[in-house]
Amino acid sequence: MDKKIGIGVGVILLNEKNEVLLLLRNSDAKLADSDMHYEGQYTLPAGKVKFGEEFEEAGIRKVKEETNLDVSNINVICLLNDYNENAHYATIGLLSRKFKGDIDIGDTLEHVSYIWTSINNLPKNLCKSSLDIINRYKENVFYKKEYKNE
Repeated sequence: MDKKIGIGVGVILLNEKNEVLLLLRNSDAKLADSDMHYEGQYTLPAGKVKFGEEFEEAGIRKVKEETNLDVSNINVICLLNDYNENAHYATIGLLSRKFKGDIDIGDTLEHVSYIWTSINNLPKNLCKSSLDIINRYKENVFYKKEYKNE
């Protein structure tokens, strides 16, 4: 298997109750379509940055593709050195409190459901990348070096 390396984004959408939107990936690896193999786990709206695309543009695009929501204000909040045995990404964490529309996760079957949940009461099956972005936001930490031997 070829290991992937790239740039990705993960977007925290916070509603007026300070709840975060999480999407549940399909448990079938082919349908979940994740280089990081996060099948069967909750994730933030997330994905790869396209060539020539600004981080914010990628976040707005991924939110629209995965949720049908329109984001009008989005900001970079953190940077992750995000890797596991399958892939390695420089992941940009983004945040928006300004979005509108009705959620529709589409019919690709990449995601099977969604939840709004308290940012302080996250599901146990939340993927590591999304948890790291949320924790950096809560800690107000842009970047912290993580050692492989931790």
